Amino acid sequence: MSIQFRYCKKCLFPETKPDLYFNEGGVCSACIAAEAKDESIDWKQREKDFNSIIDKFRLGKEDVGYDCLIPVSGGKDSTYQAYFMKEICGMNPLCVCFETTKETALGRRNLSNISKMGIDVIHFHKNYNAYKSMVIEGFRRVGDEMWPNHIGIFTIPIMIATKFKIPLIIWGENPQQEYGGPLESIEKNTLTRRWLEEFGGLLGNRIQDMIGVDGLTAKDLTPYFYPSDDELKQSGIVSLFLGHYFFWDARKQLEIIKQHGFRVKEDGPIEGTYTNYENLDEEIVGLHDYLKFVKYGFGRATDHACIDIRNKRLTRDEGLELVKKYDGKYPHKAVAAFVEYSGLTKAEIDEVINSYTNPILFKTDEDGVFIKDAEGNLIRNFEIT
Repeated sequence: MSIQFRYCKKCLFPETKPDLYFNEGGVCSACIAAEAKDESIDWKQREKDFNSIIDKFRLGKEDVGYDCLIPVSGGKDSTYQAYFMKEICGMNPLCVCFETTKETALGRRNLSNISKMGIDVIHFHKNYNAYKSMVIEGFRRVGDEMWPNHIGIFTIPIMIATKFKIPLIIWGENPQQEYGGPLESIEKNTLTRRWLEEFGGLLGNRIQDMIGVDGLTAKDLTPYFYPSDDELKQSGIVSLFLGHYFFWDARKQLEIIKQHGFRVKEDGPIEGTYTNYENLDEEIVGLHDYLKFVKYGFGRATDHACIDIRNKRLTRDEGLELVKKYDGKYPHKAVAAFVEYSGLTKAEIDEVINSYTNPILFKTDEDGVFIKDAEGNLIRNFEIT
């Protein structure tokens, strides 16, 4: 039996998306935020506000040290953040990368390129065994094999900023502003402990909950504990979203950083979407995106199409066709990479995926087994409209 749920009238976000809200006209909170970016935000004033803030942290020309810290992956956004703070703002940033799960050659190359832009980079290589245990447990427990990465990318920069006494951290976009979320989170200009716990992708699981998994101790998990509020207050660290102060447009920013050595995937789009410029550093990201699709009925292609619609690069109808073509395809490459990394069999991985697949959204047979086509793709119980 086919079901029908509500889609945003302007973009393609469905009502199944967590933390998404619709107004009385059927427009989602992400589109409402985009309208504010276009029409009501005084970007010149926000630029002045930003410059006033960072000038308080700017070191003198003869001083030794770093003016700010930038968490990076080597991806398009963090490369742009590094470029912007160095070349536009004239600051001396320290970039910090938390090692991803299964790095790609292109990701390694783009991360190395940041140092070639004249910027110091610390690449944190974590305890492989402890991290791997959390990857597998996160996959089974909350349906996200990137769960420990979501923590490490936030905690390690804070730890290093504290150790190096760098009180300013520059993040990129506020995801809640770009992808939709509660009004409070959209209007945030800073990244705090509360923001991480509510919107950082932890899915209700805490790092303390991983103690005891495969014998893991709190000491084994040292890099993943976010500093306490008292520690943060004492350090005086301020974490700003660059996208709060400057109009965030990933495609325009991409063209800038390509002129400074950043490379995209030249042999086709990333698995699960139609673009070739995002999530270039991680081999398993297609599985992460697919798990979102089986839970909520939309994936990475929807995310990208919605942003392109809001930035007036696609019509809604054009975006709809791309979503129908690319969203929700079984991630064969990512699953093969996860088999190699985790030691789990494909059958074991599929069993976990099925356990998180919403039986209301996808067709099952009379025994409750999900029906799939010849390529292993789920059959939707709904129409994308």
